[in-house]
Amino acid sequence: MKSASFLCLSLFFLLMACDQTTDKSTNPLAKTVSNGIDPSFKDYWYQGKAEISIYELEQNRYQGIHPGQTTLIFVTEDFLTDEQVKNDTYTNPNSTGILKTNLIHRFTTGIYDYSIMTSVFTPVKTRDFPHTLKTTTSSQDWCGQSWMQVNKEGKQYALQQRSYFEKEGDVNVKAPVQMLEDEILNRIRINPAALPQGDIELLPSNQYLRLAHRAFEAVSAEASMQEYTGEEFTGAGLMQYTLKIPTLQRELTYVFSGKSPYQIEGWTDQYPSAFDQQIRKTIARRQKTVMEPYWEQNSRGKREKRAELGLQSW
Repeated sequence: MKSASFLCLSLFFLLMACDQTTDKSTNPLAKTVSNGIDPSFKDYWYQGKAEISIYELEQNRYQGIHPGQTTLIFVTEDFLTDEQVKNDTYTNPNSTGILKTNLIHRFTTGIYDYSIMTSVFTPVKTRDFPHTLKTTTSSQDWCGQSWMQVNKEGKQYALQQRSYFEKEGDVNVKAPVQMLEDEILNRIRINPAALPQGDIELLPSNQYLRLAHRAFEAVSAEASMQEYTGEEFTGAGLMQYTLKIPTLQRELTYVFSGKSPYQIEGWTDQYPSAFDQQIRKTIARRQKTVMEPYWEQNSRGKREKRAELGLQSW
């Protein structure tokens, strides 16, 4: 029965596409769904709100697993394809709709704090724009700061990196366009069936590169999609997308709902610590999800919403 349901789900995925056209009559970001895309994509993502999810985090760092919290925000925007920034004025015609990830990890390692934020800008018109256009990551801890930005330039990704650490200080390099690990969350939400399977080349996430102190270069990975049968996450009809990366001794798995809007239930990331080479597993488990126009909720009177989500306030 599981194999039959998986086959039906796979066939359903394959019927979907990712082509939307602008519909400014109701919302400057709204899109008209065409070519058989699940109509719920428009209904869910263009209602003038962002999806905010809170995850309990167990983070692999140093010689152990450390407690923390992850905030995952998905929101749609219009994005300038030439300048690769948000379209604020609508005077530049080089614009397309994107799904943006804001992923914020906060955890402590003994006495001191880590805060790592990554933003990913992925066009929803994947036929016209098959690759993510930009990612940015900033990392702060009590040792120092680092910052990374990746921009698509033709058939290459160009990295700018600035870091407190000597060997990672000021770096500007390019790599051939491959799938970005950082874009996988967006790809799941847009159309998980389009994720590649089999032997692929992958550019690891900005966060992993900084925590593992590795260079920006592609690695070979084995990618697979299947029903989730593990015990670390609960829910009906869950799927998992797994990446095995032998050269890094790393295995990364995303677990998500098999039905639109493909809610991310969590992920695991198993790899050797850069400090003692012991393999440990990072786990993020979803605790709560809300849809809110958070950019309109910046007054002191909205602080109770942080408590509702379990977020710390000062």
